[in-house]
Order: sequence, then structure tokens, then C-alpha cells
Amino acid sequence: MLLKEIVQKLDLKVFTPEIDVERDVKDGYASDLLSDVMGGAKEGEIWITLQTHKNIVAVASLKDLAAIILVKGFEPDTDTKEAAVAEGIPLLGTESGAFELSGRLYNLFK
Repeated sequence: MLLKEIVQKLDLKVFTPEIDVERDVKDGYASDLLSDVMGGAKEGEIWITLQTHKNIVAVASLKDLAAIILVKGFEPDTDTKEAAVAEGIPLLGTESGAFELSGRLYNLFK
């Protein structure tokens, strides 16, 4: 599924409009532990987290993730946005919690 479709269907806020969302998303991964994401997330997945610091971008880049979704209305720091643009990792957001968003994202892939 294209990231662009996910953004539209889940009504996600795009924090990095300068990054193209015409990319394929293979699945999703939800975690707030960076070490868990490094060990378990797979290339092309979209990551759901409440973390907002720039280290999330480094992990997403390392794992070649399709995008990061910040939950519960959290917004990225300026440093995080700058790092995301530099690495080409789209940062998205929602008011929903991780549990709800994970279910909604899962249902898109069914």
C-alpha cells in the first residue's frame, strides 16, 4: 500500500511535506523502545511511536523504514524534523493513541 493512501485513509498530519509520500509500505511496527525497533522492525514498515526526539529518525533510517507516525498529538522537535528531511524519512502524526492507530492500520492491510 502506498504511504500516500495511508495518510489519506487515517487522516494523518504530515510534519515533513517536503518528503515524497509516494512510497510503498509493507507493514507496520508499534514500539516506543528504540532497541526493540532496531531488533524487530523490517525494511518498508511504518513505525508507530510516541517518541519525538531525533534518535527516532536515526533508527528509522538504519532500518530503512517507510515512515514514522507520532501518536497522541505529539509533535516532533525541530531537530527531529530537520533530521527527517535530511534522511528522507516522512514524519506523520495523529491524535489517536498507539492501540487505536495500530488497529486501524492493521485493518488497511487486511
